[in-house]
Amino acid sequence: MQKARPKHLNLLVIKQPLPAVMSILHRVSGVFLFLFLAVMLCLLESSLGSQASFDAMRAVAAHPLMKLLIIVMVWSYLHHLCAGLRHLAFDLHFGADLGVARASSAAVFIVSLALTAVAAVAIW
Repeated sequence: MQKARPKHLNLLVIKQPLPAVMSILHRVSGVFLFLFLAVMLCLLESSLGSQASFDAMRAVAAHPLMKLLIIVMVWSYLHHLCAGLRHLAFDLHFGADLGVARASSAAVFIVSLALTAVAAVAIW
């Protein structure tokens, strides 16, 4: 007799291991960077036009919501960078053991959040 298997698998209920969460956030941060790249480039281009346009962009960047968006962008970049280096190490067959993979996942979170906190202090 066959076991009753679930018909619908709810991924929000299942507790994902840390490497899976890190991998999902790596993809999310990549999508976020891709979507906001055009916005950031437009802001950069408009700030380079004249001193008045630079001052206008500086005023926009001084708004608390914009600072929060910049901090999220910084975290996204740093997380994507750290996770990408971790994946590169995997491609070179370093750290593929389960214990090392879990430790490197935790390291990615710790390093990216610590660097983001340093950047947030400088931004705010």
